Amino acid sequence: MQTAAPLLRVHESDTVAVALHPLDAGTQALGVTLAQPVPQGHKVALAAHAREDVVLKYGQPIGRATQAIEPGEHVHSHNLATALAGELRYAQHGDAATNVVPAQTATWRGYRRSDGRAATRNEIWVLPTVGCVGLTAEEVARAARERHGARIDGIQAFSHPHGCSQLGDDLAGTRALLAGLAANPNAAGVLLLGLGCESNQLDMLTEAVPERLRGKIRTLSSQAVGDELAVAGELIDTMVEEAATARRESMTLDDLAVGLKCGGSDGFSGLTANPLLGRFSDTLSAAGGRVILTEIPEIFGAEKALLDRAVSADVFDAGAGLVNRFKRYYLDQGLPVSENPSPGNLAGGITTLEEKSLGAVQKAGHAPLVDVIDYGEQAEKPGLTLLEAPGNDAVSSTALAAAGATMVLFTTGRGTPLGFPVPTIKVASNHGLAQAKPRWIDFDAAQVLDEGPAATDATFLAHILGVASGEPCAAERSGQRAISVWKRGVTL
Repeated sequence: MQTAAPLLRVHESDTVAVALHPLDAGTQALGVTLAQPVPQGHKVALAAHAREDVVLKYGQPIGRATQAIEPGEHVHSHNLATALAGELRYAQHGDAATNVVPAQTATWRGYRRSDGRAATRNEIWVLPTVGCVGLTAEEVARAARERHGARIDGIQAFSHPHGCSQLGDDLAGTRALLAGLAANPNAAGVLLLGLGCESNQLDMLTEAVPERLRGKIRTLSSQAVGDELAVAGELIDTMVEEAATARRESMTLDDLAVGLKCGGSDGFSGLTANPLLGRFSDTLSAAGGRVILTEIPEIFGAEKALLDRAVSADVFDAGAGLVNRFKRYYLDQGLPVSENPSPGNLAGGITTLEEKSLGAVQKAGHAPLVDVIDYGEQAEKPGLTLLEAPGNDAVSSTALAAAGATMVLFTTGRGTPLGFPVPTIKVASNHGLAQAKPRWIDFDAAQVLDEGPAATDATFLAHILGVASGEPCAAERSGQRAISVWKRGVTL
């Protein structure tokens, strides 16, 4: 990374640089003079580009010039466009990456479950099978919290509007997602609360949970009892008594399972926050921990380097198939695969999906890709797993929890208050966001520009281990806990 304030050139071959703060016309840096004002996080041309020339950032193409661009000119949606089209044929080049980051001896304090997995929280979760009892689930959890106080880390209900009027794969996806959440180690006990007449029947949902974990589950059909609130309360009381016996004990990094997410990204996300997560991912993977990456549409344009890290031909083929399956999902709806970035991304300086993706995949560092799993499946192998889910913040973060993540690291340049079933650490890409939204943000990754990677990485690791050991993150302090189910099919 080559820096010379007020512009940052990420890779030596880049033909653009990023403004580290708002710049006026006439500003001189990196051998160019700005032709017009450039907002923070936006790009400035370092070389002349003819129409159709490739523009490089992160050492990779981020699109093609739509008109001639002179050095010093602002590069954005008025003169740069995506080069992405449809599905591709992929061939693996090179071997899987080798992780050179030494395994850390750092420890944290978590809960050891009967199947050997570790949890960062000791909670009871109420999962409704269908939206019809979503508010009932919330009422049950609220009453239980009043009865039990702080005997355990929490009693949470996660309502959603689905579970009925769904067919085929769409219903199966909802069931798989809820079963995955029920399997999460952070839930010491789970009440599956049904209505009775819904498509997502309790017996089928229970069968979707791995057999070794069904002992922590209680079920209740609301139509089958007189006072469902009283019966649900009794079931939760029993689970709390069992869960309250658990105690935190010393754990190592190989006990952590961490999901990676970015949302509301800006031009700094790929420079500060996502690389910070990438370095942590390398450390965690090298230590034998599990790292889960998703948001498949937000790796379009950056997937080749990611797939080349696959540990086997089978994993490579599964990853390539997942990427193309997602592209086909768009194309079958008559939509381009490049219908991204969002308005907030554009305002923050991201122009094309290639640019967004190249910044986003940095969250996974250089860890070898060890597995590819479907929506609702569990990530069980040490190293990096690629999970099927869309880019939507709530849907993909929920999917990470259902895949077994006991913590989510969520980078953002624009900010968002929402948290998810497991502790969700919000990492700001820029100082301004961190200072403006302390109730949302847990960590300011832009300090890497002031202090360098080594000091920032050490502080970040200490923060992660503190939250894993029980310190509440910002979303937990604010009561921001929610889920969202990926709805793909017709509604009856």
